[in-house]
Amino acid sequence: MARGHADVVVVAAGTSQRFGSDKLQADIGGRPLLAWTLERLAASELVERIVVVTSADRVDGIRTAPWLSPKVAGVVAGGARRQESVAEGIRAVSVLDGLAQDEAAARIVLVHDGARPLVTPALVGAVIEAIETHGAAVPMLAIPDTVRRVAPDGQVLETIDRTGLSVAQTPQGARLGIFDTALRAQPPGGAREFTDEAALLEACRIDVHAIPGDPSNIKVTLPADLARVEAVLTGRSAALPPPAARVGLGHDSHPFGPGSPLALGGIAIDGAPRLSGHSDGDVALHAIADAILGAAGLGDLGRLHPAGPETPLGIASSELLADVVSRAAGAGFRVANVDVTIVAARPRLGASLPAIGLRVAELLGVEAPLVNVKASTGNLAGMEGAGRGISAQAVVTLVPLG
Repeated sequence: MARGHADVVVVAAGTSQRFGSDKLQADIGGRPLLAWTLERLAASELVERIVVVTSADRVDGIRTAPWLSPKVAGVVAGGARRQESVAEGIRAVSVLDGLAQDEAAARIVLVHDGARPLVTPALVGAVIEAIETHGAAVPMLAIPDTVRRVAPDGQVLETIDRTGLSVAQTPQGARLGIFDTALRAQPPGGAREFTDEAALLEACRIDVHAIPGDPSNIKVTLPADLARVEAVLTGRSAALPPPAARVGLGHDSHPFGPGSPLALGGIAIDGAPRLSGHSDGDVALHAIADAILGAAGLGDLGRLHPAGPETPLGIASSELLADVVSRAAGAGFRVANVDVTIVAARPRLGASLPAIGLRVAELLGVEAPLVNVKASTGNLAGMEGAGRGISAQAVVTLVPLG
């Protein structure tokens, strides 16, 4: 196959409702998820140009982003539905080509989800090859699990024969002339909605050839999916079985600041000053979160939730810890044991330790005996011993889910 003879429309105009925030801007190794997707596509020698379709309010930001691949030839605004966004992307590709009508009709166009950052050049090549032979293609994965139809109230209605059933991935694609024919037959603004490009072509009675998909080409839909993707992209393959146990060490310290009460170990301690910080300053939960991330090989809390506009000012550390626990679960781990040491000359913490232990166990979803919390006065040494702040250390053991 010749090099650089296919264009790709990347769909990045969704609202990420199930994810809870803009997943395409989620940080992975210091870059947004979308940057990884574009880099993977651009790595294919068969991809000549990429058009990104996003929401109108994000067009300028992506056009000027320092991480944008040189192969991105256009960033355009999409529509309210996927098919409208895809149509805008295909229209942009048509303008870019500048080819004679017959040449343009034969041009191969792929459509790929912006939230699939693990796509490989091998899969891109396989889809292009199938399009060259059949005109349109879609990668598919067989369904390995039993499929059942369930009523809204949870009652199992029937078991469905999964023979011949598969799930679709992207990139999907066709020759530009085929897409043009389909979009004329089924206008993007019509009443009928299509969840992907293969469905659009099928509705126009255009044959679509299925090829084997790639199990690693997952789509980020929920935070747990992001953790799996992050583990692969940052160097730790989520496909490898984790060891029997992993141990992580976390540490954090904050000086006292204005205001009260003190947030420590997930509880509020009245009569003690608040710790200074971008969040609520809960050093105990921060130390536990960093220990979990270290054991799971998922970086550190400062990189995931930096002290900047991307992290809400004053955010409860319990929310940060919940995100970390979810990421660890996505990477295949659960907490087996926690040991926390809090160093503070003030306030006296002895009476609060049982409540802290129970709250930490609740936040981690473990039994209370698996959490041990102890305190030290710091022996008059350092910031803690002088009563100017509090620090905490945590040791966490993770074991595989199951």
